[in-house]
Amino acid sequence: MNQTLPNPLIPKTFIFGVPFSRLGFRDTLQLLVEAVKNRQATHVITANPIMVTAAGNNPAVMAMMKRAELVVPDGAGVVWAAGYIGQPVTEKVAGIELMEELIRIGEQEGWRVFLLGTSEEVIQAAAARIKDKYPKIQIVGVQNGYFSDEQDDEIVEKVREAKPDLLFVGRSADKQDLWIDRYRDQLDATLMMGVGGSFDIFSGNLKRAPKIFIRMRLEWLYRLMQEPSRYKRMLDLPRFVMKVIKEKDNVGKP
Repeated sequence: MNQTLPNPLIPKTFIFGVPFSRLGFRDTLQLLVEAVKNRQATHVITANPIMVTAAGNNPAVMAMMKRAELVVPDGAGVVWAAGYIGQPVTEKVAGIELMEELIRIGEQEGWRVFLLGTSEEVIQAAAARIKDKYPKIQIVGVQNGYFSDEQDDEIVEKVREAKPDLLFVGRSADKQDLWIDRYRDQLDATLMMGVGGSFDIFSGNLKRAPKIFIRMRLEWLYRLMQEPSRYKRMLDLPRFVMKVIKEKDNVGKP
C-alpha cells in the first residue's frame, strides 16, 4: 500500500472539533477514485450530528475521526451548522450515493469489493442486488456484521486475503468506524468506508427517502417513519442544534 490520502490538502470546516471536508460530491468522488487508483489507504467517515455528539462525549471517537483521511458531511444538520458559523461546506455528501458511485466506477475499473455488515439475510440480498445492477463488479467477499470481538482476527484475515479496493462496513454507528480504524493497517484494503444502514437500502429492506424529503433536508424524518425505534437517537438532533446556537463562537474551533 502506498502513502495515505494527503489529508492536510483537503479544505475543512471544524464542527466541535470534527474536521469536515468542504468538498462537494463530485470533487469528493474524484478524490476517492484517484486514491483507489493510486493505492492510497483511505478511511472515509460519513458523519452526521449524532456522530459529532458521540465524538464530543468520547475522546476515542474524536481521535478516530481526526485520524481518518476524510470526514464528509452526511447530514443536513452538519451542513446547516457549517453555514450558521460562517464556514460553509459545499453540500451534503450522502454516504449511500458515494458508495453507489464508487461501485459503478469500480465495475468499469475492475475493482475488488468487500461487503461487511448487517444480518446474513440482508448482506446477501444487498450483494445479489448490487450484482444484478452491476453484473461485472467483482464482489470478493461478503460477511455479516454480527460477530464478537473475539472473532475480529478471523474476519480481518478474511478481508486481508480478499485484498479489496473498496471495503464497505455497515455495522452500528458506535462500531463500524472504530473497527476500521483499529484494524486498517491489517486489512490490506484501499478505500474503507462505514456505510451505516446503506445495506438495508441496497437489499430493498428499506427505501431511500423521496427526492422531496432530500431537497427539504428531511431525510432523517423519512428514516424515522420507516424505523420508529430510532426516535431516541433522533433526540440528539434538536440538542445538536441548540448546542450550535448556544456555543456559536466555539463551534468552528479545531
